[in-house]
Amino acid sequence: MSEKRTEINDLGEFGLIDHLNKKVIIKNSSTLKGIGDDAAVIEAGNMVKVVTTDLLVEGVHFDLSYAPLPHLGFKAVAVNVSDVAAMNAVPKQITVSIALSNRFSVEAIDALYEGIHAACEHYGVDLIGGDTTASRSGLVISVTAIGEAKPEQISYRSGAKENDILCVTGDLGAALVGLQILEREKEVFLANPDMKPDLGKYTIITARQLKPDARVDIIHELREMDVIPTSMIDISDGLASEIFHICKASGVGATIYEDKLPIDKQTFDTAVELNLDPITCVMNGGEDYELLFTIDQNDFEKLEKHPDIHFIGHITKSEEGKFLVTKSGTAVQIKAQGWKHF
Repeated sequence: MSEKRTEINDLGEFGLIDHLNKKVIIKNSSTLKGIGDDAAVIEAGNMVKVVTTDLLVEGVHFDLSYAPLPHLGFKAVAVNVSDVAAMNAVPKQITVSIALSNRFSVEAIDALYEGIHAACEHYGVDLIGGDTTASRSGLVISVTAIGEAKPEQISYRSGAKENDILCVTGDLGAALVGLQILEREKEVFLANPDMKPDLGKYTIITARQLKPDARVDIIHELREMDVIPTSMIDISDGLASEIFHICKASGVGATIYEDKLPIDKQTFDTAVELNLDPITCVMNGGEDYELLFTIDQNDFEKLEKHPDIHFIGHITKSEEGKFLVTKSGTAVQIKAQGWKHF
């Protein structure tokens, strides 16, 4: 009798995490939050520490044919710092581990670390350690980020409540559309190496893919305005997917409005050029690393005039489901179709 074999892609990334988490037993009272949020939360005297780790793997998360090594180094830090920000915490330290093949020179690694050091300077974090090893398949970068906050400042995914306002920072869909342009120009180059990539009019969206910026600035501003989000998550897998995470963790539903969704003109125009639906790009794009969060209605006036925070909807009862109200007034059920890792 053959052993049962379950394919990883049958579970998907989050199904696999849930599967592995079933066997995890928390033994230390200082572990306030383990698996299941943007970062773990650990007691540390009068403060709490948040800890998160992300891997970037060549051929899966990045393509060195168009990703400059300094940009890649910066992005590796930014995506981890973004998870710290998503807990409403301030990043303080990182460790960086890399696995590399012998096709990389010392100069190439210097270029990668140029971006890492630039990100450390930008976010005010210290590089405090890591590891290096050989790789037979390509470049792998693993970053662990550590942040801190007061216990009462931490925002979990699980705190959203009915009638809370759904907010998002910045604009969405740019990273996905930027990736489509980079892939298109790569195909053109492979077909004819004499053709130079035509990226001149796509600078905003390609930069959002190659060198995203974690929204730590928003965390500092929320502190100044005395606003603690009731729930928060960063947008790495697409707006729809992140709404699902908050709704599942909080046991709630959500309604958002198409005419409130923030999209940059270059993103919109390029999506149309590529025959992509701009709203689909906003809902399911991913890798924007903006923040999605909920606030109590009493905090609305504090953020009402903020130029980079957009109010896209509200939290409802769980049984009311998750819906997008279109510009024509039709309520469409939200489907999470973001990035699938397996």
